[in-house]
Amino acid sequence: MKRAPVVVLDNGASCIKVGVTTSPKDVRIISNAIVRSKGDKTTYFGHEFDACKDFSSLHFRLPFERGYLVDWDAQKAIWDGIFSDQVLNVDTTETSLLITEPYFNLPNIQEVYDQFVFEEYEFQSYLCSTPAALVQHGGLFSSQGLPRPECMLVVDVGFSFTHIVPIMGGTVLWSAVKRIDVGGKLLTNHLKELVSFRQWNMMEETHIMNDVKEKCCFVSTQFAVDLEACRGNKNNRIVQEYVLPDFSRNRSGYIRESKDLRIDGEQILYMGNERFSIPEVLFCPDHIGLHQAGLGEAIVQSISLLPEDLQGMFWANIGLIGGSTKFPGFSARLMSELRPCAPADCEIKIYESKDAVTEAYHSAMALAKTSAFSNIAVTRAEYLEGGSGYCRRKFGTDYDRVGDEERVRTPPPSARMKVRTRTVSTVKRR
Repeated sequence: MKRAPVVVLDNGASCIKVGVTTSPKDVRIISNAIVRSKGDKTTYFGHEFDACKDFSSLHFRLPFERGYLVDWDAQKAIWDGIFSDQVLNVDTTETSLLITEPYFNLPNIQEVYDQFVFEEYEFQSYLCSTPAALVQHGGLFSSQGLPRPECMLVVDVGFSFTHIVPIMGGTVLWSAVKRIDVGGKLLTNHLKELVSFRQWNMMEETHIMNDVKEKCCFVSTQFAVDLEACRGNKNNRIVQEYVLPDFSRNRSGYIRESKDLRIDGEQILYMGNERFSIPEVLFCPDHIGLHQAGLGEAIVQSISLLPEDLQGMFWANIGLIGGSTKFPGFSARLMSELRPCAPADCEIKIYESKDAVTEAYHSAMALAKTSAFSNIAVTRAEYLEGGSGYCRRKFGTDYDRVGDEERVRTPPPSARMKVRTRTVSTVKRR
């Protein structure tokens, strides 16, 4: 019997990475938002955002809030566009689905996932997994001539949170998973506040400031030294000049080199200590009043909860995924923090992905192309017979049965009450 094609959908809170096993095309990255542009007064749904030309004062309607999918109207509108002939051009009734979900996803949200997949789109089968659990099927931890390690620690710096996820024998050890309430969204918002206080008012320019963050920021290995170098002197090795975009001339923002000529009317954003003080929040959350462990300390805490005789294997297999791990100097800074905390006889090795943003997607695609996918996915017939409870048992994501309640940081009741499951007819195209 011929296997049905599998749609791989890494459903991130910021962007969606999507593709089909039967398509020769590489991954397609789509904004997971409904965006309203004040410049051209147009609303863009997911993949349509690529056609936007004026990125000033954009309003984003995000399906995810505080790391959880709560606006199903918006999410369905975006998924409809992805499955249409404008992107994947697939018949959902004749395909299977592999989709990612947040860590410690709430039970009522998991049920809505199942309902949308099987009752709304009528997929033949589907598998729902966290990004870190999929990474073991990819090439992040592969070494030439060596088998894939049995014990690994995945550091996932996402849009809303950062998770440290230990995996042993293909199973996530949930009792040792740690979370830091710092992600790419918080870093961008913090940069907006600093720049708006010191230079230009950029509080409504999320898209532009996210571009500034990605192009200018780096992780400092000597924070105090670099901070001192920026004091009172704009002509130092750290300061960069970012030329703000001019959408009337269809010119995007860029970093100006010393040899570039100045153009009249340019608006310059001077990036000094902001370049390294923004990513520093990942390692020292208390800099912004967030009383939590930094990334290095959280990794140490996670490993300390694992079997003592296996901890050395986790120290030797630390993998980085997520967009914020792409900051220059990230791996070196993490190594400098971990080395003093690890046992002297333990080797520390940090694996960096070629593309940390799409690493989970490529790992999921590798799994979807194997025969093992059919064995671990839930079919529509099984769902109709056993319901969402069967899905949770087969996926191994029934967190209520794990036991260690201290590891779960449940959103406040107000956030849980915001889960909206109305039909998508309320989302109207303008």
